[in-house]
Order: sequence, then structure tokens, then C-alpha cells
Amino acid sequence: MSTQLLIYKSAVPISRHIHHDCFVDIGANYAFTAEVNSVPLMGVEFPQASHEYAIVFGGTLTDPTPAAILGVRGNENLFLGENGSWQGKYIPAFVRRYPFVFSHAEGKFLLCVDEEFAGFNREGRGERLFNDDGSATPYVDSILKFLQDYQTHFHATQRFCHRISELGLLEPMTAQVTMESGPTLALGGFMAINREKLKALPAETLAELAKTDELELIYLHLHSLRNFDDLRERLGHQRPADAPTIN
Repeated sequence: MSTQLLIYKSAVPISRHIHHDCFVDIGANYAFTAEVNSVPLMGVEFPQASHEYAIVFGGTLTDPTPAAILGVRGNENLFLGENGSWQGKYIPAFVRRYPFVFSHAEGKFLLCVDEEFAGFNREGRGERLFNDDGSATPYVDSILKFLQDYQTHFHATQRFCHRISELGLLEPMTAQVTMESGPTLALGGFMAINREKLKALPAETLAELAKTDELELIYLHLHSLRNFDDLRERLGHQRPADAPTIN
């Protein structure tokens, strides 16, 4: 699995001196995800995301990170439709926060914007970043709130991931997707929770996981793996892959 995190081409801290006349037009064009075949996912997103996406774990056995699978081949997002539309009911928060992101420097978080985002402009299109007096607009305040919430959920997700790592529940996994035309595509480089290891946990450990809602996240993850079948249907509308394996 190749998780593409480089959708940010030129993320710079927002400054009233530099961006006082800037606007951001978000619109509904997600073309910036065209070469992304998976995106990070927060635990709080599992209930909605599990209906459409296969939720897996990237990273390492000691430092796993949840991700939503968007495509079986490298650099291909099967949820991206014509004219940049998103072909899914739920859009992951990682995608929705673009072109904004926090950077961490000198013990504090800085709000950044990707200046290469197509909707970033000085022509008055979309939402203004600063008022005439140099103060941040309500739009920027709402972005800050969204990213602060994202950061809070990120830390909660880290705790969940460390818990399942400590319990030794994860194992490497490869997904096989057979196309109607015949070829089989293999997607590897990620991990999933082993059902047998989960069943073997002591009753008191399972009770603790249930009390913290972590057991629910585990079952949502396991349930979501059947969504790899949906990727086969999406592939049916794409050009057959030249290479059958992604590492």
C-alpha cells in the first residue's frame, strides 16, 4: 500500500502581511487526490467510513496508522469521478481539511495553506482569509476549529493504535482483487487485525476494550474489509492495470 501524503505542494504559514488579500475557493473539485490510493483515517470516522471504504493499518507493527483504501493500483483514486467529483457519501477528514494543515514549530501549531491549491487566489473567489483591519475572518476561525478537532481525534486514534499494537493483534495482509476481465490485482504493504488473536484475548481485556469503545472500532475495521469487493466494481469502469502488483 502506498499512502500518498504529499498532496500539499507548497504549504506555508498563513500571515496577515502576506495573505491579507488572499481568498480560498474550496468548491467541490477533489482533483488534488487523483494520485492518492489511500488516506489516513481517524478512529471517530470509522462508523461512517466503514460503509464504503476498506479500513486498514499502515505504518509498522509498533506504530500503526489507520487508512482508508481508495484504490488498488498505485497513484489511482477510484473514488474520484468526472470533473473532480467525489464518488462516495463520506469524504475522509484528511481530504476535507485540504488545502489547510497544521505545522508544528517551536512548541506551537501554525495554520498553513497550500499556495499551489487551484482555489487559492487573489481575485476575490471564495472565502477571504483576513478582514480589512488585518483580523482573521470567521472562515479562518472555522478552519482553526476544524483542525484543532482533527488534532484531538488524531491523538485519540494514536492511543487506540498503540493499544492494539501492544496486544499484538495486527498482522501483515495482502488483498486480492480479481477483475471481471480476468487479471488479479494484489495490494499489500498494510496490516489488519487477526480475528483469532482477538478471540484469544482474556475476558477482562475484551471488557476493557468494550468499555473504551475500542472493541467497536476493531469490529468496524474487520467489517470494512469486505469493501475490497466494491473496489472490483469501481475497477470495472477503469482501464485495466498494466502492472498487477502494488508494494
